Amino acid sequence: MFDVLAYWWWLAVDWFSAHAVGPVLAFAHLDALFGEPEAIAEALLIGLVQIAIIGCLFRPLEKLAPAERWQDRRLTGVDLRFAFALVALGPLLAFVVLSPFARAFGNALDWIGLPADGLLHYIPHIDEHPYLAFALYYAANDLAYYWMHRAQHAIPWWWALHNMHHSQRQVNCWTNSRVSWLDLVLESCLLATVGLVMGVDAGQFAVLVLLTQLVQNLAHTNTRFGFGRVFDKLIVDPRFHRLHHMAADPARPNLHNCNFGQVLSIWDNLFGTALYGEPPRRNGVDDAIVDADNGRGMSVMQWYTLRRFWSAFTSRAGWKPQSIVFDTRSRSIPDGAQANPK
Repeated sequence: MFDVLAYWWWLAVDWFSAHAVGPVLAFAHLDALFGEPEAIAEALLIGLVQIAIIGCLFRPLEKLAPAERWQDRRLTGVDLRFAFALVALGPLLAFVVLSPFARAFGNALDWIGLPADGLLHYIPHIDEHPYLAFALYYAANDLAYYWMHRAQHAIPWWWALHNMHHSQRQVNCWTNSRVSWLDLVLESCLLATVGLVMGVDAGQFAVLVLLTQLVQNLAHTNTRFGFGRVFDKLIVDPRFHRLHHMAADPARPNLHNCNFGQVLSIWDNLFGTALYGEPPRRNGVDDAIVDADNGRGMSVMQWYTLRRFWSAFTSRAGWKPQSIVFDTRSRSIPDGAQANPK
């Protein structure tokens, strides 16, 4: 199945590259700068397919079975704009960051003696079992994301980037795109490293990215359904991930540190961070400075997030795993400490 999907995917990429992206780059005299347009075409197609499925399937699900009923969806509008912005930023990320990173990392693997085709190819006859190879890579990718996500919540400077995603009080089908663009670069480089080390096929990687993004979009929907008592122990569903977005509860201060899985909830169950059975709780953050993102536009949110990040990144406390909040000047302070306004 994956070979068939990859085949049709690359046909679509080639057509879109030849008939849309290539001519536009040539017309704008950017073809010499960007070179081969296939990476741009692929990133654009992933974004467009993702938006089409969210709008045509996931958004109606929110109307059919909402987890929360809102008088208006005013706060969700910026998340929709983030989704369209990422369609435009995807090619830039692929060309400016990931392509050079992949080349440099590939050279590094060759220098230290690892095979260019990755660790998967140490397994005898793995090429004869593409489904097994894909499953092994998917598990490695998802496990890497799980620990990365825990680091985003535990390391103060990384939380300073990630907390913009959690500031949304109305978590919805577009919220997965509400991210700091610097955080997105860090995530992409880390997960691309896993792909390069494992040696995943390029066609399978495109399918994996799209499937992973769609599961994450579904998990963020404002819906009250789950996957049942068996499958919710395996796959992240909307009820499971909604608990991850709950605001901190002073009466149960560590309750919100849960459900970090991206697609597979196996890791949360394995490492003791899974939470089930809690009633729906208020989404968002308990930090008033971060919560103020809900009154800002997309570019302003990026600016304030970078300010918070730089404050934490350049401080000793920003490297010590702990819970932090921010003062009115975006300076990071340990949670519970009194900020000095001067």
